[in-house]
Amino acid sequence: MQYYVAASADGYIADRENHLDWLLQYGFEAYQDHYDAFLAEVGALAMGASTYEFVLGQEEAWAYGDLPTWVFTHRELPRVPGADLRFTAGDVAVQLGAMLDSAGGRNLWVVGGGRLAAQFADTDLLDELWLTAMPIVLGAGHPVLPTARHKDLRLQRTTHFEGGAVELRYALQPGRQVWPE
Repeated sequence: MQYYVAASADGYIADRENHLDWLLQYGFEAYQDHYDAFLAEVGALAMGASTYEFVLGQEEAWAYGDLPTWVFTHRELPRVPGADLRFTAGDVAVQLGAMLDSAGGRNLWVVGGGRLAAQFADTDLLDELWLTAMPIVLGAGHPVLPTARHKDLRLQRTTHFEGGAVELRYALQPGRQVWPE
């Protein structure tokens, strides 16, 4: 299971107002081939409600084709016609078997949503973090893994992009509790 995400150099995936204008200013031409190769290995998606609402607000066609998409939410959200959506309020660990089955042996991508990714990380279900650090400092916002417990990361690979962005591909090590609960 992979968390593939872009963040500011200081570790935020969205600004204080939950906006991504700072990220969208970079365009995606320099990253498209890399993204396409990543997406070709994905069999299913997991995303939080805020990420889903952001995607809906882009006023473009559903970007994920026919990939089964698990949307974790506690509220009613509109459906995208033709998209394979499965809305759930369940625990990520409980949903894992069905998500992996729907991925058909390919990767499961946690799309955006630092809190959702942290839930997968805290249950040791997240295998990799693909973090593209963008050359900008936001100073505050929504962190990459805001509620995750301590995780040791092992750097597997780096990819440098034109314009100063760097993708850091990490393997997550099983968690260890640092602070008493």
